[in-house]
Amino acid sequence: MPKLKADMMIDVQSQARAIAERLEDVRERVVRACQRSGRRAGEITVVGVTKKFPVDMVTAAREAGLHDFGENRAQELISKAKALPGALQGGTIRWHMIGHLQRNKARDVVACADVFHALDSLRLANALEQRAAEAGRVLPCFVQVNVSGEASKFGLDPGEAHDVVRRLTEYEHLRVVGLMTLASPAADPEDVRPQFRRMRTLFETCSDVAPMTSLSMGMSGDFDVAIEEGATHVRLGTLLFGPRPA
Repeated sequence: MPKLKADMMIDVQSQARAIAERLEDVRERVVRACQRSGRRAGEITVVGVTKKFPVDMVTAAREAGLHDFGENRAQELISKAKALPGALQGGTIRWHMIGHLQRNKARDVVACADVFHALDSLRLANALEQRAAEAGRVLPCFVQVNVSGEASKFGLDPGEAHDVVRRLTEYEHLRVVGLMTLASPAADPEDVRPQFRRMRTLFETCSDVAPMTSLSMGMSGDFDVAIEEGATHVRLGTLLFGPRPA
């Protein structure tokens, strides 16, 4: 075996071991958070956020037992899904598009994403519906809500969520599976517990409008609290993969 190829294999194996250790720590924290809140750990999906990390890191994480991966940018999603196809394309992993999406990128997401976490307007929904209809598929979507109220964040105002979710039930090629939010940055995750609690309440009332099952909230710094408050999907980057490349 050529030395370069052997070195690459050794590096992937090393990365897989490091990620496996971090993943085990995360799973233990998931179990503890579920025990504190009377939930089952099997209810929680850990989405590894691979933004800016090379595809070798995704391969290493898959070898470590992670099956769900999230990308913030459509172009990076396309590139990685080409190298490692998701379930939509016959692969064994699931690709989650978790970042803000411009309407002109709707075709790319429909072609590559198994799940879309950032549906934040009816205009975007119209574009996705058209592209999904052309592709002959139904796209599972989370409706993004700006629960923190920060101007820098995308998402619906919480007061708009019920009406938008109700209108989305009329779309044939989009399926609303839940709500998603980004909490405010906080040194102490307890500071954002009220935001997660508000999202859980909104999720419960929106579930009366559409049969939703999932709540995507919580990142590396606050996912324990998010689980305690009802998250089913947590999105973890640096906690699993280490410092993000510049």
